[in-house]
Amino acid sequence: MGTCDSTMGLRNTLIVMALLLSVSTIPFSGAASLKSHAFFNETGELPCHFPNTQNLSLDELVIFWQDQNKLVLYELFKGQEKPNNVHPKYIGRTSFDQDSWTLRLHNVQIKDTGSYQCFIHHKRSQGLISIHQMSSDLIVLANFSQPEISLIANQTEKPNIINLTCSSMQGYPEPQGMYVNLTTKNSTITYDAVMKKYQNNITELYNVSISVSFPIPPETNVSIICVLQLEPRKIILSLPCNIDAKSPVPSPPVPDHILWIAAVLVTVVIVCGMVFLTLKKRKKQQPGPSNECEIIKVEGKESEQTEKRVELQEPDRSDEVQCDVNISKTASGNKSATDF
Repeated sequence: MGTCDSTMGLRNTLIVMALLLSVSTIPFSGAASLKSHAFFNETGELPCHFPNTQNLSLDELVIFWQDQNKLVLYELFKGQEKPNNVHPKYIGRTSFDQDSWTLRLHNVQIKDTGSYQCFIHHKRSQGLISIHQMSSDLIVLANFSQPEISLIANQTEKPNIINLTCSSMQGYPEPQGMYVNLTTKNSTITYDAVMKKYQNNITELYNVSISVSFPIPPETNVSIICVLQLEPRKIILSLPCNIDAKSPVPSPPVPDHILWIAAVLVTVVIVCGMVFLTLKKRKKQQPGPSNECEIIKVEGKESEQTEKRVELQEPDRSDEVQCDVNISKTASGNKSATDF
C-alpha cells in the first residue's frame, strides 16, 4: 500500500508540473495590446514577438494572423504559406519577416484600423499545441495637406473688410478645429469659424474648410495664417498671406482750364456782389416818392403851427396895424384928389 501511494503521488506531481509549463508558454490573455501606427497607402506592422526559447524551426510551427472579425490575414503551415485560407481583402497585401516575427500589411487603408492577433502552434504527432499568442492595435493615419488660403473678392461697400476661405484635404482622423490668426506689428487676433467637413465614402478621408470675414487695418502691414488643429499639441500652419499697408491716395491734379473757369466765376461773383452793395447804398441815400410825401406833410404841419402863432400875436400889435392902415388910406385919398 505504501509503494502504491508513493507512485500515485509522483504521477500527480508530474502532471501538475506539465500543466504549469504549458500555461507558462502562453501569455496572459488580459495583457495590454501593443499599438502601432501606419500611414494611409503605406505599410503597417503587426508584431508577434515570439521568444522561441526552444529554438523551434518553422517546419514545426503553424503561424497565422487574424483581425478583429476573425478574418485570416496570413498563414504559414510548417514553413509553407497557405493563401487559400486567407481572406480575399488581404491576399497579396502581406509579407512575413521571419527574423522579427512580424507581419507587414501593405497598402494600408483607413478601414484597416483595428485589433489584430497572431497565433503560434507547435505541430506534434498528437496534434497542435498553442505556444504563443499576442494582440496588437493598428492605428491608420493620413496627413492633411497644408492649409491653403484663398481670398474672395469683396462684395460689400466696406473696403477694409477681407473675405477668405481656408481648406485642407485628404486627412484622417477628423481634426479638432480650424481658425485664422491675423497678426500686425503690435498684436495677434484669432478668428474662429464653423469648420465644414466632408468624408469620402470609399477612402474615409476628410476634406475640411472654413470661411471667415474680418476687418483689416489699412494703415499697417498684416500677416494672415490659417491653423489646422489636429491634436491638442499638433497643428499644421498655412503659408502666410501678407497684405501691405495702403498708402494714401493722392488727389488727381486739376486741369488748367478748370482753374481758369473757377477764377473767372469767382471774379464775376465778387464784382456782382460789389455792384449790388453799391446800388443798395445809393438807394438808401436818395429818398423815394414816399419820403417826399412825408416831407410835404411835415412842412404843412409846420405852416399851420406858424399861422396859429401869428394869430396869437395879432392882439398885441393891433394899434400899430390900424395906424398903418389909416396912413395908407389917407395917402391913397390925397393921391386921388390931386389927380382930379
